Amino acid sequence: VQLQASGGGLVQAGGSLRLSCAMSGRPLSSYTVGWFRQAPGKEREFVAAIRWSGGHTYIADSVKGRFTISRDNAKNTGYLEMNSLKPEDTAVYYCAADASVILSSMRYEAAYENWGQGTLVTVSS
Repeated sequence: VQLQASGGGLVQAGGSLRLSCAMSGRPLSSYTVGWFRQAPGKEREFVAAIRWSGGHTYIADSVKGRFTISRDNAKNTGYLEMNSLKPEDTAVYYCAADASVILSSMRYEAAYENWGQGTLVTVSS
């Protein structure tokens, strides 16, 4: 399984970006997809996750109402739509996927075996 995260860039505060996470090697339809981020000097933190079926999503409180997670299994790709971006959203964003994530573990890094390389999001004030 390989994951390729893309879509990061420089955006002004209040702007929007859509990150993509393309999976190759296995069908994404069997995997839960998670997004995590790591800001400079900080630990990596959970952002959002979506169950393999798309029926359950989990969004961190810090981005709730601004970020939306989705998936297109036909395209083998997961997405993170980010709106109303703030400077504190600046971070490297990582996507992760795993076929065995249970519902209660969706927000934990250790639940995911497969990780993408990260894409940098910079929000200027």
